[in-house]
Amino acid sequence: MTRIAAIQRWPVKGLGPDPLEDVELRAGDPLAFDRAWAIENGPSGFDPVAPKPLPKSRFLMLMKNERLAALATAFDAETRRLTIFRHGKQVAAGRLDEPVGRSIIEQFFAAYMANELRGVPRLLSAEAHTFSDVGAPVVSLIGQGSLAELERVAGRTIDPLRFRANFHMAGLAPWAEFDLIGHRLALGADVVLRVIEPITRCAATNVDPATGARDMQIPRLIDNAFGHSEFGVYAEVVQGGRVRRGDAMTVLDETSVRPALPF
Repeated sequence: MTRIAAIQRWPVKGLGPDPLEDVELRAGDPLAFDRAWAIENGPSGFDPVAPKPLPKSRFLMLMKNERLAALATAFDAETRRLTIFRHGKQVAAGRLDEPVGRSIIEQFFAAYMANELRGVPRLLSAEAHTFSDVGAPVVSLIGQGSLAELERVAGRTIDPLRFRANFHMAGLAPWAEFDLIGHRLALGADVVLRVIEPITRCAATNVDPATGARDMQIPRLIDNAFGHSEFGVYAEVVQGGRVRRGDAMTVLDETSVRPALPF
């Protein structure tokens, strides 16, 4: 049986996860508060009144700014409060929906990331906007079977948080998530997803999320071993509802035809 082994959202792009036991999904939306904020690295041209997807290079991000991974975070969805820790000690905290709280967080990053900034760091957000790399309201899934296969060829343990996914799925054979593209999936009793495309991986996965060390070459490893650079899949929420860790996943349309993959 395939089931949900873990659920995470990533409230601030480039920062740590918010692990969840359960979450309410809405049709056409990502997880609530997933990539809802981003830290501008110099003037980005982002307009909160008319938000549009922008290249991730305009924000602080793990692909270029691995020091971010040395920070741990805690997010309170009820108060919108973000707390940042370094070496186990609190270094900043503030409400992301209030000017004073944002200013406290911004001042911390102005000091902590001083050598990597192109301008004053600003916390950006906009109603119903997500700062996901695809610029679309999607959720992401990775299979634990694929991770185990990647660990086998790497000869070492690989933290799944390197892949910054929303759902970790147990019970899938290695790379079986790619066979789900074009299919509708039921999660738990109510939620329906439609898997739309594989996730092409970038250098952000090379950074150890526990230490901030750039200690692997994940995209190169996948390409050398398997002939592609994808890990995990994106899906859109077709029907909303609540899902919980441990809920089962079933394929609803076994006969649908998926698009051809590039590998």
